[in-house]
Amino acid sequence: MTPVPADRLRVLVATSNRGKVGEIRALLAGLPAEICSLDGFPPIAFPQEGADYERNAVGKARAVAEQLGELALADDSGLEVAALAGAPGPFSARYGGPDLDDAARVDHLLRELAGVPAEQRDARFVCLAALVAPTGAVITVRGECNGRILTARRGVGGFGYDPVFQPDGYEQSMAELSAEQKNRVSHRGRAFRLLRERLLDRLDALA
Repeated sequence: MTPVPADRLRVLVATSNRGKVGEIRALLAGLPAEICSLDGFPPIAFPQEGADYERNAVGKARAVAEQLGELALADDSGLEVAALAGAPGPFSARYGGPDLDDAARVDHLLRELAGVPAEQRDARFVCLAALVAPTGAVITVRGECNGRILTARRGVGGFGYDPVFQPDGYEQSMAELSAEQKNRVSHRGRAFRLLRERLLDRLDALA
């Protein structure tokens, strides 16, 4: 890893998802911190994820902070669909089975909602972000984005369920929005803007 300048902190993002790391870097731009992925660091033993966003996010960040001795940032996000009683929720990344990729999970979701009318396809994205310091200090924030599930994919941007999620107030799917638009409206954008505000006052204390 390239050394971080003395006047900047390093924050490790507990994910291998490059799209997510890129979004987080953009959302936290301007902080006196270097936002880094785990590439080049030793493997981390992460705890098993469960049905609670906050516990999942804090657990992932704490694993990195404790095992590498660095400030660590993690988020746990999920899609909650009203017609599916809030599923897949915290299990969104494993919806339909652990071996499915993003495209297959979207296909599974569309099959589950086949025949459900537009007025019953309400959904929301949820993001819980957590930053954990090696000292044990924890900051958590939550962001949400309401919308509905489309009947077919639209757009090629974003990742995950973005092509079938239409946020309230927009005619486009999340995958049709520009990166700037998505960051403004998304659950992750809202959570990390809150986190950025809190970090501006606390980075020195967390170092």
